[in-house]
Amino acid sequence: MTVALAANAPTLFDIKSAQLPLVALRVKTDRLDQVADELAAQYADVPDFFDNDALLIDFSQLDTGHSTDPTPMAFEALLQAARSLRLRPVAVRGGGTVHAQLAEQAGLVVTDEVLPAKTTAITPTPSPSVAAAPAPTPVEPPAVAPSALVIDKPLRSGQQVYARGRDLVVLAMVNPGAEVIADGHIHVYAPLRGKAIAGARGNTEARIFALAMEPELVSIAGIYRTSEVPWPDEVLGKPTQVRLFSGPDGDKLVMDAIKP
Repeated sequence: MTVALAANAPTLFDIKSAQLPLVALRVKTDRLDQVADELAAQYADVPDFFDNDALLIDFSQLDTGHSTDPTPMAFEALLQAARSLRLRPVAVRGGGTVHAQLAEQAGLVVTDEVLPAKTTAITPTPSPSVAAAPAPTPVEPPAVAPSALVIDKPLRSGQQVYARGRDLVVLAMVNPGAEVIADGHIHVYAPLRGKAIAGARGNTEARIFALAMEPELVSIAGIYRTSEVPWPDEVLGKPTQVRLFSGPDGDKLVMDAIKP
């Protein structure tokens, strides 16, 4: 016997599942005060790198059996360092009991997993006597990628350009002491003599291209190399691409000459 129960639906609001894009800070040491100092130092010269992004602090890589529990002062220092960079800590994942307690005291959500919401489609079974017509496959319009940021003037020492969420194209020289940063690829159609940081938010597929590769530093997804180690003669001052290679020995930067 089926019983139908009367129900009332709210008319002024709805409760729905939602997905929130998060920036994840993966903590690799139990010295949270040192993490706070390094975080602040890393982005001190890029004040607009974050834009009130929601932050997940991830302690899942810590060995809680051999690590030291954080103090409230160290945990608060980490939160303050994040907020000073326009990050908004909202959740904590992993860690031990003390990490969870400090997170709850700070008003953060404690979660084991942050996963995208899943939708399950229920298809009715057709009657055996009636052939069901195939349901049309919905076609989603292709996402429009943001256009690249194009810079057509030389960048002098002390100047910095950041292409948030897109590629960066520079049509003039990047002089020593200048910095070009992008969440995607970096293309320099001129000599690259300053610093180039591609995949700034962890995009390991990002690459750096230059017509004359002579940089002070190149970095992709946090893996970097400086000119303190001389660049190979095969690429120095020549058209070159830099990419990230992941192998059994870890991540490393690979430089390939671009042949006409």
